[in-house]
Amino acid sequence: MRAIQYAAPTSLGDAVALLSQTGVRVRVLAGGTDLIVQMREHLREVDLVVDAKRIPELTLLSVDAERGLTLGAAVPCYRIYGDPEVCRLYPGLVDAASLIGGTAIQGRASVGGNLCNSGPAGDSIPALIALGATARIMGRDGERSVPVEDFCTAPGRNVLQADEILVSLHVPAPAPRSGARYLRFIPRNEMDIAEVGVGAAVVLSEDGNTVVSARVGLGAVGPTPIFASGVGDVLAGQAISDATLAAAAAAAQGAARPISDMRGTAEHRRHLVGVLTRRALAGAIERARGR
Repeated sequence: MRAIQYAAPTSLGDAVALLSQTGVRVRVLAGGTDLIVQMREHLREVDLVVDAKRIPELTLLSVDAERGLTLGAAVPCYRIYGDPEVCRLYPGLVDAASLIGGTAIQGRASVGGNLCNSGPAGDSIPALIALGATARIMGRDGERSVPVEDFCTAPGRNVLQADEILVSLHVPAPAPRSGARYLRFIPRNEMDIAEVGVGAAVVLSEDGNTVVSARVGLGAVGPTPIFASGVGDVLAGQAISDATLAAAAAAAQGAARPISDMRGTAEHRRHLVGVLTRRALAGAIERARGR
């Protein structure tokens, strides 16, 4: 048995100072639903746990129809789907937050923690990619912003340096006639990890019949979550039809890099990417039309 130190700083400066210690393996605890399990199973060796939940910037949830959504890295999922304005403006994010674990897990798990865990199948990440979210990061050298699609670099790895902490996520204000949807497929009810996850967001023309722009994020079909930029290229300026959605699904399948594992084969995953992309885009379109 080995002693693990615990600290609960109340400012970003104190947190960065703790993270900057030389020769100390430090991990930030936002919700802890991944980290504590990983520590118990010796998947992560940690000398110091820095609890982020007493830092005001990391527990801030601020939503405005013009400025957008600021979501502190330690805000638990239940606060997302419990906020009527977030539910009204960002239903695609609510889709994802309400699928992370079960109700008890959602009382602690945070979208910021889900992103920093950087699992290829993280439910919140494709939704954040689709919504064009950016990550605000603080370290010894100051502050920087990173698009969420560039945040994860490998399974369980990301752009955070040893002295850096994810402060918050910013999601732009939804454009008029926009909508978003997140869907996932799990191989059986008792396995709460996606075989495939797809987040989709669209902006429609004034008459609601043409796609102005679209973004799609894919989960569990590559070493990191994937921004399927080709889908937006296929859809931009196109009239909405079954053929258009089929072309978008094919573009998403082309962006996927699935493997076979205990949750499914590469072939099945690629098939699911097509199915879920069509369904998520259709759901986003329906929401954009106000239905």
